[in-house]
Order: sequence, then structure tokens, then C-alpha cells
Amino acid sequence: MKYLKLGARLLLALLVFSCKEEPKKVIKTAPIAFTKEGELTVYKAETDSVRTRFDIEIAETDYETQTGLMYRTSMGEKEAMLFIFPDVAMHSFYMKNTEIALDLVFIDEQLRIASFQQNALPLDETGLSSQVPVQYVLEINAGLVEKWQMEIGDRLEFVRQ
Repeated sequence: MKYLKLGARLLLALLVFSCKEEPKKVIKTAPIAFTKEGELTVYKAETDSVRTRFDIEIAETDYETQTGLMYRTSMGEKEAMLFIFPDVAMHSFYMKNTEIALDLVFIDEQLRIASFQQNALPLDETGLSSQVPVQYVLEINAGLVEKWQMEIGDRLEFVRQ
């Protein structure tokens, strides 16, 4: 009987300790570095004077456009990502796995600003629509649309390196 009680206690202890959840492991990855692939200039619509310039990383493959700035923890003020789509259409973005607050600048096929989504919140999965058909999207740090006073109708030019 003594051994039976001891065995029951050991079995109970094994069950209690084996059912404990392992703490979740956080996997750290190396930061994704910005890769300058070109330059983009924003011109005022009414005067054609320069509003600002950005170094750009270009996203145009399916993988690049689906991933965008996901998993990045920072971006310089003069850095941006330009998405180039093969078609003019309504495009929608979300901030899943994106840790940087962003302004999204939606650009038509004539390289004119067509609409904005400002101050997109990090990690938010709410859809952010272009609201009109566009072919390009420029992602910049949140607050820069306001800082550079960008407006619908402003013209953009970009060159690849």
C-alpha cells in the first residue's frame, strides 16, 4: 500500500509538471536593411517646384509587394518604398507585421498623387484603400505628407539606379 501511494504521488507530480506550458520563445531576426534602388522627387502641382526628394526601395514582384515594409523596425526620413503594379486598379494595403507608422501615397498612372491614407497604425490589419484606381503606392514615415504639404495632383518622378 505504501508503494502504491508513493507511485500515485509520483504519477501526479509527473502529470502536473509535464502539462506546464513552455514559455513562448521570441525569435530575433536580423534587421532588414533599406536598399536604395532609386530616387523619387515630389513636385508641387501648381508651381512644379520641388516639395521633397526620397531615396526609394522598389517593390514590384509579387513577393515584394506582398511583404513591403513588414518586419522592419525603422526607416529614415528621406527613405521610402515605391510599389509598382502592372495594372491600374483599386489597391488596398494593411499594416500586418509592419512596425512603423506610415503615410501611404496613392499615385495614378500619370505619376500624380490621387489619394492618401495618413498615419497608418503599426500592426493594424484594417484595409487601407486607394479609393480610386492607381498604379503606384509610396510608403513614407507617418507625418511626412503633412510635413511636406503634399496634395492631390502633385507630380512625382522617379529614376532607378
